[in-house]
Amino acid sequence: MLLNAASLSQLPAIASEIISFAANSRIFLFYGDMGAGKTTLIKSLCKCLGTTEQVTSPTFSIVNEYIVAKNRIYHFDFYRLKNQTEALDMGYEEYFYSDAYCFIEWPEKIPDLLPGHYNRVTIKVQADNSRTVIIEQI
Repeated sequence: MLLNAASLSQLPAIASEIISFAANSRIFLFYGDMGAGKTTLIKSLCKCLGTTEQVTSPTFSIVNEYIVAKNRIYHFDFYRLKNQTEALDMGYEEYFYSDAYCFIEWPEKIPDLLPGHYNRVTIKVQADNSRTVIIEQI
């Protein structure tokens, strides 16, 4: 699925489409350059799922947890990992296989630990500063 966002005001609609497209699949891997909008899109996804908490980047904590009525949401930012062992040490499997929503930024840092099935979300910045969002089920 290909979506275009000319402005931030379109993110709630895009988030809703992504959740609908994913159906029961709850693992989302986010790819894009630094500053492409991965965290901003994840904030909209969390709001779409019903969180009322402040959603922030887990750059230093590695993972943030949000609780919504029927679900848990785990938001990962693996940018600062030095190696995959750090993800193993934090018990990533308990999160990834918990049936909770998992939003994972910088999955490139843990290529050997990725689950077999997930939603790949790629964000590309266009010349006019709009964003193209590509969602694929893997």
